[in-house]
Amino acid sequence: MDDSVRLGVDVGGTFTDVVLVAGDGVTTAKVPTTDPQHEGVLAGVATACERAGVDPDSVSRFRHATTVVTNALLEGEGAETALVTTDGFGDVLAIGRQDRPELYDQSVARPDPLVPAERRYELDERAVTGGIERPVDPDAVRDLASDIEADAVAVSLLHAYAHPENERRAVEILREELDAPVSASHEVLSAFREYERTATAAADAYVAPVVDAYLGRLVEGATDRGLPEPRVMQSNGGIADADAVRERAVTTALSGPAAGVVGASAFEPDDADGVVTFDMGGTSSDVSLVRDGAIERTTDADIGGRPVRVPMVDVETVGAGGGSIAWVDAGGALRVGPRSAGADPGPACYGRGGTDPTVTDAALLLGYLGPDTTLGSALSLDADAARDALAALADDADLDGPIAAARGVYRVANATMTRTIRSVTAERGDDPREFAIAAFGGAGPMHAAALADRLGVSTVVVPRASGVLSALGLLAADERHDAVRTFRARLGDAEPESVESVLADLERAVLDDTTTPEAATVAFEADCRYAGQSHELGVGIEDFDRATLAARFQAAHERTHGYRLPDSDVELVTLRATATVGHAMPDLTRTSTADADPQTGTRDASFGEAWHETPVLDWNALAPDTDRDGPAIVEGGESTVVVPPEWSLAVDDRGTLRLEGRA
Repeated sequence: MDDSVRLGVDVGGTFTDVVLVAGDGVTTAKVPTTDPQHEGVLAGVATACERAGVDPDSVSRFRHATTVVTNALLEGEGAETALVTTDGFGDVLAIGRQDRPELYDQSVARPDPLVPAERRYELDERAVTGGIERPVDPDAVRDLASDIEADAVAVSLLHAYAHPENERRAVEILREELDAPVSASHEVLSAFREYERTATAAADAYVAPVVDAYLGRLVEGATDRGLPEPRVMQSNGGIADADAVRERAVTTALSGPAAGVVGASAFEPDDADGVVTFDMGGTSSDVSLVRDGAIERTTDADIGGRPVRVPMVDVETVGAGGGSIAWVDAGGALRVGPRSAGADPGPACYGRGGTDPTVTDAALLLGYLGPDTTLGSALSLDADAARDALAALADDADLDGPIAAARGVYRVANATMTRTIRSVTAERGDDPREFAIAAFGGAGPMHAAALADRLGVSTVVVPRASGVLSALGLLAADERHDAVRTFRARLGDAEPESVESVLADLERAVLDDTTTPEAATVAFEADCRYAGQSHELGVGIEDFDRATLAARFQAAHERTHGYRLPDSDVELVTLRATATVGHAMPDLTRTSTADADPQTGTRDASFGEAWHETPVLDWNALAPDTDRDGPAIVEGGESTVVVPPEWSLAVDDRGTLRLEGRA
């Protein structure tokens, strides 16, 4: 088997993207996402293998990003789940935190708990600061097991993050007695804050049967075709094998967006402070920040209004994608998203019976896409259907015809995405003008230059495989495993021996999860805060030293919040370890073979209120070191790049486009 044949497959809301690297050749495919997802995955693999002239049984590595967990959490399609917790704490999921998503909206609707009241069970047990005060009664656990009727069980006992003995014993018995997966909070999230820990354990249990069934079908289908067992992208930007993912299903909640950020991080320009990664797909846009090659991560994320506190790539998502539906609200204002036309029927221009106007329909009428442009598996576009949909929208919005409606849809979508980029830059103390934008996804390169103009950003980079960059990012992703443990102490009082002991335990835990421990590197981090604060910031640790850790926290606090309190005590709250086995991005260097003119024609495209006769370029025919002034439209197999007037484009030896604002 040739170890150079590698396969990455990313499932999106509208399309499933495939990248196959064989030797120095890169083959891509984009097929409609299916329900169930594994059918589209295997169809995409077959398409890519056929195009590359590769037999599936010659593939040595198969990596995969999926939206199964995200869909289950957002759409309420997980398993019937039970919760076992300490006596008196059965309603922790219902009580949650006493805050509101919208501070002044007293009618805001909260999502229902994943576990309803009738499936919450309580155990008489107690852990205190010094250890276990009341051990769990094994017979009581067995009696409780006989009452549970659920497809999955979450166990979250009070203070199990510090003293897991009771929870460990209860979980052992429940796994013996029940034919259902059991998620233990001290295994999923060994950190304090009862609500967040319980909610994360409940989410893990809720999606575990769904993930297990999906991976079972996918592994079986892959095996039947001679493919290796897929390894799966986790939310933290790292790869894990299928068995590890089945044990911690919730760790794949942001699988696809994480893969895209990993891919985009490989295209950071040397002359920028970093890149804003901008992934615009069919149903949403995902934005993240990469600073000096380092991907921003977080443990403070919500999905569907519920906390999921596992390590994740820090991605902001907004419901504005190519398939986002434009509509008019009660006040007569034009809105775009978050509802999407999806893959079926899709935008009106797909010709599959959809009648709602979308961002893609607007792009077609504005000339950014042409009637002869193909998307995915030779999906041609119907300009008349797009015009009819936008004409109806123009009537509803009192606009002067379908072109005015298309311009309005394009502007509103761009304004929405601009706000999202500002939320990960300016609102966190970073000047977006010091960063480049790395644009990808099927629709990202069409909008990136317009967003850059709004933000004052002068550079946009668009990788050659931008339409399938999340799939390419899978091939570059490291294997990554995380472990966490709460360790609360004033930094000045923390005993170095105790801290080092916990770090050693965490190191053993992450190395045990790693496929090749001898090749792994382990990094440590501490979550710290000022005394009296309720939220923490993570800072790196090498060898534990109080003064060094305090100085790093002070600097991180000033960078994040704009100030530091040098006279305040610093508290140590949580310790973390991450084991990483590195993998490199495939070599994408191309040799120039293009002698023909890359221009395939022209079409009228709208920029602002004016129309420009715009050259249409074939991306495959653009030779390295090509420089051109805009306007221009560059068409690739899976995405289209729009270069407005007052912008220029240059091509490097990997086929990456660099757009520069000339104004």
